[in-house]
Amino acid sequence: MGTEHGHGHGHAVTADADRRYLIGALALILGYMAAEVTVGLIANSMALIADAAHMLTDASAIILALIAMRIAARPATGRYTFGYKRVEILSAQINGATLLLLAAYFVYEGVQRVIDPPDVKGPLVLVTALAGVAVNALAAWLLSRANRRSLNIEGAFQHVLNDMYAFIATALAGLVVWLTGWAQADAVAALVVAALMAIAGWGLLRDSGRVLLQAAPSDLDPDEIGAVLAAEPEVLEIHDLHVWTVTSGYPTLSAHVIVRDDCGTCHDVRGRLASLLHERFGIEHTTLQVDHGGEPHCFDPHGPRHLGGTPRG
Repeated sequence: MGTEHGHGHGHAVTADADRRYLIGALALILGYMAAEVTVGLIANSMALIADAAHMLTDASAIILALIAMRIAARPATGRYTFGYKRVEILSAQINGATLLLLAAYFVYEGVQRVIDPPDVKGPLVLVTALAGVAVNALAAWLLSRANRRSLNIEGAFQHVLNDMYAFIATALAGLVVWLTGWAQADAVAALVVAALMAIAGWGLLRDSGRVLLQAAPSDLDPDEIGAVLAAEPEVLEIHDLHVWTVTSGYPTLSAHVIVRDDCGTCHDVRGRLASLLHERFGIEHTTLQVDHGGEPHCFDPHGPRHLGGTPRG
């Protein structure tokens, strides 16, 4: 029997994600958010206040990303054999849930203002929103230069990008209020912001949930992987095949491989299969238990059995 591990590099965020870009984007967002809350209250604009709340989630996402990057960089020790790499996934869950809660609140407030619209200062909303578009565009550019393979960094980037679209909707609302006096336009813009929050929040919860549930990465099909391994000439059977993600950019695979008695050493077969998995599917972290067909092995294999050649036993 041979049980060996394939090792590689590029684990998730840490080294490539430049903290300077994140800190720069954070400073821009916090500074503008404070100004926007003040203007939103003066202009009596729910759209601006909703945008400011969205910017607060942007700032929270970046702060959590910075914290998660530091924690995730800690080495694997003791009982935490994978280290703390899933901290970034927990951070993404928090970001997603926060966005959904804020979306629900602004839907409620937006509907109330559609029914009973207050007096909104359109020109002030327009100018503030246009400035917000520029600030978020610059923040998004800074975040795009960090390592977006991380679900956490990508989440922060999507936060800021969605916020920029929300500011565009708010600017249009301010223009409509200014030119036509239709005050409900501000509430409609707030509902648009809420919709963008809900879409981004659901996406973060869905993607991070897949990682926490140890589902196979969306770009990898376990059945295809099993069939490719089983098609190798020395392989009789593949079972107990598991493919999951430890954290962003860290796909992992384990499997039990049954090979022909005359195929050579288990070590050589394992090395060839590990190379195949790396070259064909980009999986560097593999654990393959390799047994010859005449040896005792699992009597109750988990999951589908992928057969190759003439299986024995």
